[in-house]
Amino acid sequence: MVHKQDGNENAENDTPTMNVTEKALSSYQNKSRLAQTAESSAEMVSAYINRRGKKMLQKNFCYRHRPENANHLPDEHTMDELKKDLESLPEEDSLAISHMWSLFRAANSAQRRIIMKGMLSQCCSPQLSDVASTTKELLRIDFVSSLPIELAFKVLGYLDATSLCNAAMVCKRWKRLADDDVVWYHLCEQHIDKKCTTCGWGLPLLERRRLKRSKQAVIDRLESLSNSDSNAPFNQVQQGSTTSGTTNNALTTVNPSTSGIDSLNAPVAGTTRKSGLEVAAKRPCCPPALAEDSEERSTRPWKEIYLERYKIENNWRLGKCVVKDFQHNSPILCLQFDEQYMITGTCDGYVNIWDVESRKLIHQLYGHIRGVSALKFDSCKLVTGSWDQSVRVWNYRTGECLCTFGGHESKILCIDFDSNLIAAGSADATVKIWDFVTKSCFTLRGHKGPVHSVRIHKASNTLFTSSEDCTVLMWSLDEKKIIRAFGGPENGPLAHVGHIQYALPMTLEHLEGENDLDHHILAHANVDGLTTLGELSEMHRDASATSVDEEHRATWPTHLLTASLDNTIKLWDICTGKCVRTLFGHIDGVWCIAANHFRIVSGAQDKMVKVWDVQSGKCWHTYSGHVKAVSCVGITDVGFASGGDDGLVKLYSFDN
Repeated sequence: MVHKQDGNENAENDTPTMNVTEKALSSYQNKSRLAQTAESSAEMVSAYINRRGKKMLQKNFCYRHRPENANHLPDEHTMDELKKDLESLPEEDSLAISHMWSLFRAANSAQRRIIMKGMLSQCCSPQLSDVASTTKELLRIDFVSSLPIELAFKVLGYLDATSLCNAAMVCKRWKRLADDDVVWYHLCEQHIDKKCTTCGWGLPLLERRRLKRSKQAVIDRLESLSNSDSNAPFNQVQQGSTTSGTTNNALTTVNPSTSGIDSLNAPVAGTTRKSGLEVAAKRPCCPPALAEDSEERSTRPWKEIYLERYKIENNWRLGKCVVKDFQHNSPILCLQFDEQYMITGTCDGYVNIWDVESRKLIHQLYGHIRGVSALKFDSCKLVTGSWDQSVRVWNYRTGECLCTFGGHESKILCIDFDSNLIAAGSADATVKIWDFVTKSCFTLRGHKGPVHSVRIHKASNTLFTSSEDCTVLMWSLDEKKIIRAFGGPENGPLAHVGHIQYALPMTLEHLEGENDLDHHILAHANVDGLTTLGELSEMHRDASATSVDEEHRATWPTHLLTASLDNTIKLWDICTGKCVRTLFGHIDGVWCIAANHFRIVSGAQDKMVKVWDVQSGKCWHTYSGHVKAVSCVGITDVGFASGGDDGLVKLYSFDN
């Protein structure tokens, strides 16, 4: 009995142990079955993919869940949260959820839609709220990366520069697209050397800087080659060329038909002697140097090009500039400058050539016996006009006077030139034109007072002149006749009532606030500000002459800018003859103006210099600093200069 009781007790004690073992075994078997089911599901999915093929799956799956994109995991933060949630669940539940995810991942678009509808139909309101908040974030897709690259560039092309820079900070993919040359080239094309009608910004061309860099790269290349190949001869020639600046003090009058014009047909920069650089330029190594420089510039990022010009334009608008002073001993009558030289003419008859960077006086040319009232230079030559009634042509790099022209009966007040012509206006109310090609000189008569400005418009072969008779005349240089006359008291209340000191022809694509005007009105139409002359009327009676005039009109500038001693600056439409805008701001007579595509710089008797916006006519900034009247101004893409009767030239540089 005792033995039986012990056996029963042992049997009773073994029952819990057996139950625990059976449960463990059952749990292990369940896990094994789930694992086998998951493996078999994965094998089924793999077999399905292999059986149906990739193309069929691409038709059944949406673009975000195609097999090639299905392996893309969510972000790390989401994966970490899911991992923690799974670890907090029992192992059976974790495996079951993983299995459901595998099935959903392997399902096509239609099957997924059915599964989601079934699951959402069984959700309560709090769960649906969680789904809504989660899907709101998931629906924010990276559309730039998802789109084809052509469409991505198209979308980014609608952004401005600030938005593109912000887009480049989103991620590496966006940065590659937002910094691409395709996008920034479009932005440069839209803004450089023109004003964007959408944002109102225009960027300077900086053509002179580009040419200067190109030339400097070639010079550096040639110097390195010359120093390595022929060091001694090169240095000797260089030293000789720096001391060859002789000044011609003799004043001679040359007939236009004499050999003085012949010297202008030759390259002016090489009239005295050939420098070492010119000799080295004949070597076959020069074209590769040019090609290398061209290749470097062609691979320069367009974003960098845009940024360089944007900084300068922004400085113009904010008025942030560096001011350099050039002090003279007598009043300044005229000036012109570029990034390398500042050339000024003064009342004492000197022409002063300054280095812009160092502000050092490089050359002082003397040949005129009275004040130098006008000057203009290009890369080769300098042309000056003086109160001594003469025009001189100089090689300003060596200081040599090449030739002298005379013929005016009074002091010369203004000059202009292009590749073939020199025009000079005088206090004798006439304009003389010297032609280098035909070796001839002719005189234009039409003004009733001293001529204060002359401007050659090469594209249309026309000349614009302004005078103290309050008019601006437009001449045809082919026919030597007046085409148009602007201003004058008899032409309406919008005309100037004071002496017109400057007239600048301009070509503007867009003008804010200007109504669409008919640019095909015949020249003899009766409109305010347009004088119909007898000579022009006779020409327009001939139908063929009218047809020819229409052809020439297509090459005309669109607008004319004038400055007057009546304290105003006016903008005229050349085709209609109407004054389309008047700029008020100076409290005394405006002596001088200079302009480019974007802005106007004006100097006046009130000792002030003003910067205006061309398209809107608004005054951006007013600069003081002169103690006497401002007599001349000049402008480039990166700054402007003003000269006054106080003998001071101030250069405002916005490239800083």
